[in-house]
Amino acid sequence: MRKASRLFEIIQILRLSRRVVTAAEIAEQLEVTPRSIYRDIAALQAMRVPIEGERGLGYILRPGFDLPPLMFSVEETEAIVLGLALLERTADTGLKQAARRVNAKIAAAVPEPLRQVLQGNALQAWGSVAPAPEGIDLAMVRAAIRDERKLLIDYRDELANATERTVRPLALVYYSATAVIVAWCELRKAIRNFRADRVEDCQPLEDFFLGEGNALRELWTAGWTSSTVAAPAQ
Repeated sequence: MRKASRLFEIIQILRLSRRVVTAAEIAEQLEVTPRSIYRDIAALQAMRVPIEGERGLGYILRPGFDLPPLMFSVEETEAIVLGLALLERTADTGLKQAARRVNAKIAAAVPEPLRQVLQGNALQAWGSVAPAPEGIDLAMVRAAIRDERKLLIDYRDELANATERTVRPLALVYYSATAVIVAWCELRKAIRNFRADRVEDCQPLEDFFLGEGNALRELWTAGWTSSTVAAPAQ
């Protein structure tokens, strides 16, 4: 998580809390060290964010401070909440956790009648839930797509043939059964689909494809037919 995002998340955690929150608790939620939180709190206080407290005791956001609200209509808010509910059906643990945090922020910001609807689970998405893949962290894939960073994967196809591939990840497509990584495969010299549940190991490489991602995605979408979408197998 970049520092700017982390500072925003710290404000949100303190804003939503009804009690003093320790640096260790914040660090656990954001998956960083308490020392990083101490530095971030000091940075926020230097920016005159009214955070009170100290090391060892915890922190609290003084009443009256808030971030500018997002101006969504009721239907727009409901659309966001339903979209977040659909994320619960994916195999991406990181996105599920992010969806729950967004839900809490929305519920804290909307008027009371709509808050009751959101907190009462009045909008739900039903269907099978894809299990998280064991050999790959989808958050790593999403980061590699953003950073245009190559990945080294150990992959086993539908015939149980094992190969090692260096790929340039371009997109993630979420299905009810699994997620599919769309990538330029350097072994095949072509765009290929890789089922996340068939990846046995994945490591980021110190090798990038900066500036190539959009062109490769255009190549992919130009040949993206209904048949390729319906068959996430390789």
